[in-house]
Parts: sequence; structure tokens; C-alpha cells
Amino acid sequence: MPDRSLADQVCLTLVVQGASHGWAVGSLLARGAEVGRVWSLSRPLTYRALEGLAVDGFVVHAGTVPGGGRPRTLLRGTAKGRRASAAWLRTPVEHVRDVRTELLVKLVLLERAGDDPSALLAAQREVFEPLFAALDTPEVDDVVELWRRETARSVRRFLDAASASASASASAANTSGANPSAAVTGPGAPTAT
Repeated sequence: MPDRSLADQVCLTLVVQGASHGWAVGSLLARGAEVGRVWSLSRPLTYRALEGLAVDGFVVHAGTVPGGGRPRTLLRGTAKGRRASAAWLRTPVEHVRDVRTELLVKLVLLERAGDDPSALLAAQREVFEPLFAALDTPEVDDVVELWRRETARSVRRFLDAASASASASASAANTSGANPSAAVTGPGAPTAT
């Protein structure tokens, strides 16, 4: 699903993770909300993305439930949608400029699902390694090059800190016997009785 927009990718992943209808997805993407604090999307654009995902077979309509006004259409990720979401979450971004949006939202979505981000962080570091190696070259006077260099240094520090945090979390989970990657969420997940 590499040719899909970031809106499509995020909305699909939220459905796969258990957001069961458009209102729920839109609520998670509202400014200041769990995912929206990193990357937000208006409700009309959320519904447009979800409809496109349904048309293309990444999600299916699975009935309706009463809502505050009109009935809400339940959504479920298809096998195709689950595969696409999982692949997207594992794929590092290509450009430093995409760290603030796409990489950060992927990390929030992985955290939301209880998944370990270590593999994504390692892959991201590998993609940027040639850029990071170039940071050791002599300084330049060009203001644009200075901006790029300082941004790359900041990203390197962020990846190092995020990797250390993920390692510490995994170590703490192993010590306590918990498995943060074992969380099962979404439709079909076991529920307490």
C-alpha cells in the first residue's frame, strides 16, 4: 500500500487496531487526542479516507450500531488491510523531514498497540546512517546546510533516546514477566466476562 496517503495509512491502522467506526477513528485523530497530538485529521477527511479504504478492499463495513444521531457503520480490517498496516508500521521513512510526522505517528501507533518499536527504530537508524556519517565532516557557512545538519543531529539524538527507552521498556517487561507485544486488541479480541 505504498502509494496510499498518510491519512489512509493512519486510518487503516486505527481500524486494524480496533477503532470500530469512523467517529472513533476521527476522535483519535482530533487535535490533542491520543494520535491527533502527533498528527491530526479533520472528520471529513477521515471519512473520505475510510471510504476509499473500503472501496479498495482494505476495510469492510460490518454492520451498524446506534450513534448519537445517525447509526454508525462498523468497520473491520480485511486480511489485505491487516497485512498493509503491518508492513507500513515496519517501514522506515525515507527523509529526515518525515520523522516529525510519519515516523512519530508510527511510533505512537505501535505504542498504542503495545508493540515493541525497536525493529522500526533500528531500521530507521540504518536508513539514515549515511546521513549521520556525513555529520562528522567540517562545518559549512551555508545557512540551509546548517539547518539540515542540525536537524539530522536532532533526529540522531531522538532515535538514540527512543531506542534506549524501548530497550528499557522491553527489559522491564521481561523482568516482570509481561509481554508488551502480546496485547490483543480490536474485533475478535478476548473480553472480560
